[in-house]
Order: sequence, then C-alpha cells, then structure tokens
Amino acid sequence: MDIGLIDVDGRHFPNLALMKLSAWHKSQGDTVTFASLGEYDLLYYSKVFTFTEDFDPGLASGAKSVYGGTGYKKYNKLPEEIEHIMPDYELYKCKHAYGFLTRGCIRKCSWCVVPDKEGPLVPHADIDEFIGDMDTAILMDNNVLASGHGLKQIEKIIDKKIKVDFNQGLDARIISDNPDIAKLLSRVKWLKPIRMACDTKAQMPAIEKAVSMLRDNGATPKTYFVYCLVKDIPDALERVLFLDKLKLDAFAQPYIDFDTGHTDIEQRRFARWVNMKAIHKTVKWEDYKKAPAMGA
Repeated sequence: MDIGLIDVDGRHFPNLALMKLSAWHKSQGDTVTFASLGEYDLLYYSKVFTFTEDFDPGLASGAKSVYGGTGYKKYNKLPEEIEHIMPDYELYKCKHAYGFLTRGCIRKCSWCVVPDKEGPLVPHADIDEFIGDMDTAILMDNNVLASGHGLKQIEKIIDKKIKVDFNQGLDARIISDNPDIAKLLSRVKWLKPIRMACDTKAQMPAIEKAVSMLRDNGATPKTYFVYCLVKDIPDALERVLFLDKLKLDAFAQPYIDFDTGHTDIEQRRFARWVNMKAIHKTVKWEDYKKAPAMGA
C-alpha cells in the first residue's frame, strides 16, 4: 500500500505517532512518505495542538483517512504492535530518540488534558524499546518521578550514560519531599536544562527546595527551565518574579481554552514579556503593558 502521513502541526518537531506508524507500515512492505499531491491507499492525519489550523493538502478524495491526536480531541490509541515498535527516526532525520517510559499522571490539574487522555500513572516502556543506536533521548512523560518503574528506568539511563531531556518537566513537589530522588537526578546526564513547572503559587516552596537540593547534590546543568501557566496575570507575575530571584529561567504559557483554542491577548502579551529575555531583563511588566501592543 501507499501510505501518506500528514503532520498537521507543520513538522516543527518530530511526531512520535507518525514515526511509529511509518515504522510499522514499512515493516509490512508498504511505501510511506509525507503526503503531497497524489493518490494514497491510506492517509494518517496527526494533530497535537487544538489551536493548529486544519488544512486540506488537496489529496485524492477516494483515499481512506485516519485522524488522531489531542488536537482533534481524539484519544484513540495505537495498536500495541505499533505503540511498542521502534520509531522511524529517519522520517524526521532525528538526532535524538523519542518516547515515553510512563503514561498518565497522579495529578488532576484542571487545565490539563492528560487525566482524560491517558488516565492514572502506569508503566509504559523500557528505554531500550526506543533508544536504538542513539545516546540521547527526549522523554515526554508527564510525571515520571511518581512511578517506581520510572525511577528504575532513570537508574538504567544513568548506567547506559544516555543524555536525556524530560521535556514535560519534573514534579518539584516529589523532589522536595525525597532526598534520594534529588541524589538520583544529580547523577543524570542532562541534554538540556532541568525542567519543572510552577503553575500555582502553592508550588513555589517546592520549587525553591527542589532546586536547592539538586544544586547541593551537584546536579548539572546548573540552569533550570520552569514552565508557568498564565491565567491570572498578577498571580503569574508573582511566580515569575519569585523565579527571577532564584535565578531560574521562567517560560510563560498563556492558558489555552481546550474547547475553542482561544487565548487571551493580555495573557499572550505577558508571556511575550517573560519569554523575550532581552525585554524581560530590562523592562518591568508595569511599563511594558503600557506600551502600544506590537503583537502578542
């Protein structure tokens, strides 16, 4: 069969589901390409973000199409034989491996889709399932530190000297409550800054304690990247200024309404002020918000 893949978000980052579908279909002897004009026996549309606009690439109307991904509000899962196949890293010319060690989360944050999409925290895979011949990995777990399986996998990652980036962030509350986890993470080879989240003011003490524990244990790199959800701007401002004092790199994310994909323009302006570091370091928010809007 001729299989066409459509990364609706625009191929800005590797789409794991499409890489797995590509690997499986190639193992069946099918021809797999990113779709363009022409006829295909089967088309896969994958969309991660609800705010990504849909598009019609003008493909043959007679092709069978399958749609999946959070962006379509479809929580359909890949069949087990596809879910646990080695991804086709050639599809995106990947320099790093991609995968999940665990799925789900112990938290039930009101703004997060994970509880509905993935459910409670469960073991998912061994690092050997998707690392291939890579020595670096982007891990997309939602709360790996809350899982015994996840912690064992981190031990294995340390033993195999794999550099990793947990790109969804690590739960500072778990680190701050467990010195052994801080020691474990200090042995990890980090691909990028250690990521955490400070989405509410209640998380601020845990962030401060967790970072202090990691620094005391000699964790590297020395830089920390902290996601900050922006709904109430005064609340978010307090968190960002707190992170500034700790010399942590805040990254503001405007709240996105899951049903409509809408974001508030003032939230976007605040996020731009935080994330444009040259502006953030030289202009106070009180002054920035008075200036004419130059785009969000």
